[in-house]
Amino acid sequence: MEKIVINGGKPLFGEVTVSGAKNAAVAIIPAVVLCDEPCRIENIPNISDVSLIANILQDMGAMVRRVDKNTLDIDPRPINTWEATHDAVRGMRASYYLLGALLGRFHNAKVALPGGCNFGVRPIDQHLKGFAMMGAHNELVNGAVIESTTSGSFHGARVYFDTVSVGSTINLMLAAVKAEGQTILENAAKEPHIVDLANFLNSMGANIRGAGTDVIKIRGVDYLRGVTYSIIPDQIEAGTYMAAAAATRGKITIRNITPKHLESISSKLMEMGCEIEEYDEAVIVDATKRPLNRVNIKTMPHPGFPTDCQPQFVALLSTVKGTSIVNESVWDNRYQYVSELVRMGAKISVEGRLAIIEGGKLTGAPVKATDLRAGAAMVIAGLVADGTTSISNINYIERGYSDVVTKFQSLGADIKKIYLPDHKHIATTA
Repeated sequence: MEKIVINGGKPLFGEVTVSGAKNAAVAIIPAVVLCDEPCRIENIPNISDVSLIANILQDMGAMVRRVDKNTLDIDPRPINTWEATHDAVRGMRASYYLLGALLGRFHNAKVALPGGCNFGVRPIDQHLKGFAMMGAHNELVNGAVIESTTSGSFHGARVYFDTVSVGSTINLMLAAVKAEGQTILENAAKEPHIVDLANFLNSMGANIRGAGTDVIKIRGVDYLRGVTYSIIPDQIEAGTYMAAAAATRGKITIRNITPKHLESISSKLMEMGCEIEEYDEAVIVDATKRPLNRVNIKTMPHPGFPTDCQPQFVALLSTVKGTSIVNESVWDNRYQYVSELVRMGAKISVEGRLAIIEGGKLTGAPVKATDLRAGAAMVIAGLVADGTTSISNINYIERGYSDVVTKFQSLGADIKKIYLPDHKHIATTA
């Protein structure tokens, strides 16, 4: 068992460099399945989700070589199966992107229903609806989705998404890249990693227009050439360090970021009283000069406030005097972590999609990560709290944050990862 242990109460100061975007990496790596030549993917975050999806491709026959911790060489040409049903596939949500990639390449796909963080019902009905409109037939057999087409029947279509969905937008993009004719995706999601995926596919020779707007047009092509491509910085990792700087009342410089991707986060921190300085690829967050103010937040699809930063900001607002209200409009059950913050003394009540937060003091306690971003919230709370906080289930945190302990140590945090091999020994590892 591994845990993160934090002795809180120290403001963060210094510089930290953000890794490549997790959400872009777990879409771009499956997209390599569509390519007709080898690819090199750079600026990949060193996280367990990336290792898992790379291993899944390798198990399917792809040649995968790790050049260094942030670079992968992938040759998809040896893949000769359109099935991905082993247990590793069930271990991460983004493995469902293999449906679109395999359907686009082979016009058939069989992929196990995925796992990942459990914070609400996340149906794939919009994915299946789009595949069906493109000529695929779907069925569920023994916990796996099977998509099949008759020869020559997979084609472009006009697909209107009933709800804005990042996953279905990405999956239909992948499926459409090599489909015959034109596909038009309406009410599409606009997140930065969707634009990054489109840029990657276009660099290989795809014909995608409109990514980043609510209408994406894709005209199918026959061949995709190999490229070297660098993934965008991770806006959620950047937002997490921004929230941590504010919560600890510190001042940090965050490098390797895209300021435009952080506008909704920066504006909330400025509303709270933080000073924000933006540069071409860096942002400075300064929370040392005045008391912070309460704010209300409503999560929204991009360019609104990201749901993936909601738990981190609830942890932050738990330290800010006054009553703040957070409205989670994206997921229906993302407050499972609140009981863990309450263990630390946070005063939070949840009513449906609303969290009502009375700011005050936090005290260290044993807590657990209930999902990826909730784990980040526990880290932020531990950095602020009086005393010692130990966080279990840190595998969730390591799914999406590269070198998180080392990075916080570089900012002056008293944080370490410990390994508990049995009940008798405790040995530090970081």
